Parts: sequence; C-alpha cells; structure tokens
Amino acid sequence: MRVLFLSHRFPYPPNFGSKVRAFNTIRHLAREHEVSVLSLVRSDMEAAEAEGIAPYCHAHRSFRVHDALQMGKIALSLPTTMPASEAFFHSAAMQREVDRLLAQRSFDLIFGHCSAVGRYVEHVSGLPKLIDFCDVDSRKWSDYVDHKRWPLSWGYAWEGWRMRRAEQRMAGRFDAVTVATAGEMEALADAGVKKRVDWFANGVDLDYFRPGDEVCDESLITFVGRMDYFPNEQCMVDFCADVWPRLRAERPGLRLQIVGAAPTQRVLALGRLDGVEVTGSVPDVRPFVRRSALSVTPLKIARGTQNKILESMALGVPVVSSSLAAAGVDAVPGEHLLVADTPEETCAAVLHLLQNRAERERLAAAGRTRVQSHHSWPGAMARLDGIVARCVTSAAAPDAALAV
Repeated sequence: MRVLFLSHRFPYPPNFGSKVRAFNTIRHLAREHEVSVLSLVRSDMEAAEAEGIAPYCHAHRSFRVHDALQMGKIALSLPTTMPASEAFFHSAAMQREVDRLLAQRSFDLIFGHCSAVGRYVEHVSGLPKLIDFCDVDSRKWSDYVDHKRWPLSWGYAWEGWRMRRAEQRMAGRFDAVTVATAGEMEALADAGVKKRVDWFANGVDLDYFRPGDEVCDESLITFVGRMDYFPNEQCMVDFCADVWPRLRAERPGLRLQIVGAAPTQRVLALGRLDGVEVTGSVPDVRPFVRRSALSVTPLKIARGTQNKILESMALGVPVVSSSLAAAGVDAVPGEHLLVADTPEETCAAVLHLLQNRAERERLAAAGRTRVQSHHSWPGAMARLDGIVARCVTSAAAPDAALAV
C-alpha cells in the first residue's frame, strides 16, 4: 500500500510529544507499506535534522516556513472562523506538492497527523483518508481560558470555538479519526464527533527507555518537558511557589532539576531558588531521570498522554502526578504511580516516597511492568493496523456514512 503521510511538525528527530507518535507511526507503516512523508521545518538546523528520517520511509520532503510569516497568518485569521493552528501550519509550497503528488501518483491511503494538516487534503475524494487528532485541541484551548487574563482568555475561548468547528468539519471529510486515549474519544463525542472514531495509545521504546546503572540520588527529584510550553511552565512556576518551600522545610538538602529545552524567562528565574537547577536542552534526558529518586508531573492543563510519565515509568523511576496528567496514562493510581493535586497532597506524596525506599522500588517495578503491558509501541501499532484496515474498507464501501 502507498501511504501519503502529512505532519505539522517534522517527525524527526522524535524528541518530544507529537513527533514521537508520528515517527513511530511512520516507522511501523513503512515496514509493510511505501510511506512518503511531507512536513514543515522552521530552521536550517531542523531541515538538516529531518534528513535522519530517510531510513524509516520511502520518501520525504520538508518545507521551510518562517515564524514571522506564519504569525502574520495567525493575525489575519483572527477575525475569521479559521483556527490559528490551521493558519500557522499552512504552507502554500507544501499544498502544491500535496496536489502534485496526488495528481501524479496512485496512493492507497492519506494519513494526516494532527488536526492542523487536515486542511491540505480534506477536499480530496475517492481515496481513503485517516486523520490522527492525537489530542482534542479544541478542549486544550478551552482549558487555557481559566488560566489566562482577559483579553488572552477571550482569545483562547475564540480559538477553542473555532477549533471545535474545524474538528467537526474535518471528521466529516475523513474516513477515520483517531486520538491517543479513550478519554479523548469522549471529548470528541462531547464536541459532536462520534462516528468512525477510535484510539490507539502512545507507546514507549522500551529498549531505549529502560533502567540503567546510574546511582539513585535520594535527594533529587526531576521534571522533564519542553519549557516554552505554557502548561509545563505554569506547573513548575506554581510547584516552586506552593510545594517547593514545604519540601525544603522538611528536607533542606532536597534538589529539583527542571530538564527541558527552551526555558522561558519565568522558568530561568526558578534556577535562582535554593536547590533548583534549570538545565535547558540536554542531549539525553535518560540519565537525568534515572539518577532521580522520583519524577513529578504536577500539570494543571493536560490533554492526551503525557510521554514524560510513560518514559519515567519505563526508566524505573516512580512518578507523582496530578490527576489531569495521569488521566491519559493507562495506569492505576496508588498501584503504578501516585496522584496528588493540592500542594499539601503533592508535598505528602513526594515526602512519602523520599522516606520509603521500599515503596519507591515497588512503584518503579510496577510502573515499568504496566508500560510494558499497556503502552508498548507494538501493541499500539497492532491496534492502529486494525483501524487502518477498517478505514480502507469503509472508504471503498459505496454507502459509507460520514463521520459526524
């Protein structure tokens, strides 16, 4: 089968979030099919890095966009019903290449990764089309409203409404829609998208993310995430204001490392607090996590699956998470990870693990076992294979119903 795969961010290197999901999907499909990948890059460095995907697909091409121009497109979209993400991730050059390939080649499936690329191919008919929303972006933008001051709160409410309309529109023009969790399926249903929707989980490369030989530092806890992403920035700012002083009062030698690329000025300022280190980008997050007694994911805004939780569990490091962040992981609170929401609960959970090596070891073993059984990429891809097969079959059926 020939597959045209479109992604809003170039899926190589697979170093965060949606890129991990896209890359593993491409790598899996390419084992049995001929996969051509089209996506965007924002710098010469990204373009050079993108060449690394060559061994994992039949063909690939990246299209350079410039942030200033893309931001201008967002500004022009504001008084319209087009979502900002559709405007930001659109490239006329990529659209022309999509149209050219579809006119000249015989593809058997179009696979769109994330809602922002639906615009490129939603008009195409007579060809099976699957769009992987991953997360329900309309919900994410709506979630921001309570965490932003006016007029930003109004802007996020407007974007959430526009995105919901776009999700409904695209679902009606694709033969299958997928998300990363059953919970995201429910969110889509709340938005009126119920037919031909399914989910396949995010996985973890269990050979790459595995326990190592690093010596555990019982006075070290870690947060991992890209630090110019608002939910990550917000949760660490709040954690350092509301939880960190309580923890340091109980354990003065405790240290926190915030590991992740592109820290904002607010995050860099946290590095001036006693015991807090902001690392910025690191070549490999694994040794930072494996040296830690535990990792924390106190997110107040979270959609879909948090890879940082899966990776920590796979590395054999126990996790203390907010209930929102943990909701996207197929794990049982108290059995595979600890869940805490208030500053008091979070402080108590962290101290409980720091003071109890046996409990840390129990959660470490149980967490990795759970990831092996419920979040392996082979398991996720087996589920995707079934979805793809149904998509192709339903597209071929003359009475196939629309997805909304």
